[in-house]
Amino acid sequence: MQKIINETKLDFDDVLIRPKRSTLNSRSEVDLVRSYSFKYSPRKLLASPIMIANMDTVGTFGMAKTLCPHSAITCLHKHYTKDQYIDFYKQQTNSDLVFYSVGTSEKDIDKAIEVFKVIEQSKQYPNICLDVANGYTEQFVKTAYRLRNLFPESIIMAGNVVTQEMTEELIIHGRVDIVKVGIGSGSVCTTRLKTGVGYPQLSAVMECADAAHGLGGHICSDGGCKVVGDIAKALGGNTDFVMLGGFFAGADECEGEWKYEWLCGQGTFKEFWQPFDPEVPTTKRKVSLKYYGMSSKNAMNKHHNGVAHYRTDEGKCVTVPYKGTAQEIIMDIYGGLRSACTYIGANNIKDFGKKTTFIQVNNTHNKIYEKP
Repeated sequence: MQKIINETKLDFDDVLIRPKRSTLNSRSEVDLVRSYSFKYSPRKLLASPIMIANMDTVGTFGMAKTLCPHSAITCLHKHYTKDQYIDFYKQQTNSDLVFYSVGTSEKDIDKAIEVFKVIEQSKQYPNICLDVANGYTEQFVKTAYRLRNLFPESIIMAGNVVTQEMTEELIIHGRVDIVKVGIGSGSVCTTRLKTGVGYPQLSAVMECADAAHGLGGHICSDGGCKVVGDIAKALGGNTDFVMLGGFFAGADECEGEWKYEWLCGQGTFKEFWQPFDPEVPTTKRKVSLKYYGMSSKNAMNKHHNGVAHYRTDEGKCVTVPYKGTAQEIIMDIYGGLRSACTYIGANNIKDFGKKTTFIQVNNTHNKIYEKP
């Protein structure tokens, strides 16, 4: 058995995309929406490749309502109540662009069955995101297969993994349509620090995409994108979807603990964290949001009554500045992707991976004005 793999594995910071001749006259000619067909689900999906992560700060009902008109997909977090999900789906005009999240617990599966039973009466068939930190267990594959039998019409996405053999296992034996790829690459994930386990994201994407596409499946690159150029590189590595969390943390549509400032007398501002209420008429505005990984101590204290004695937290909590609306963020992302398409001659986003050639580099951009 080979103990050390000597082949170089790459992350987004290790490459640039080489420009190529183009027949495009304008960025406006680029089509970022594509039609997806799936290996197991008979349903079609007309969407952009952007997915919002199923974290309790960003994977919200408000995010879905804002982004659906822009053809972006929202993966809802799994901590809403059954009635909240049912009310949302009854009001949602395009459930194709929403994924319902579950874990492997019986509690999660039972709640999904109850929710789906109600909303399917109105001829809606939700998509499913089966999400765990470690997608390499036998139980995980069995759960994916069980979900396929329970909800044969649904588009099922499952992860996370980072290698070809597990991508193939989930598609062949788990019968999933989309494999979610990424371990330790998220902005608020500390798995690599706590466990030493991980895989450079660009190489993981390219290798897992090769395995999935050979079987008629799809992948979603989850984590590692710090700038819009990283999203373009993930798509250049042949991912079908790109999942973003930190990109949208701080948008108006986020839920969680916001820091506000309010105008007191004489033009001075004071700050407070929600849900503190100054109990006087004020002019207040959002300043920042607490954003944390779903395996962090913050998340486990909130949803699981603390960190279990047999595990450690594998996430951190940070404060992100207020960023405006999710619409502003998605339009900035789309603008960057359209520009990237014009640089390599891709008329539509589906062809982006085919037109991409990477250059391995030591430095990707000028950092003279960045903080040390």
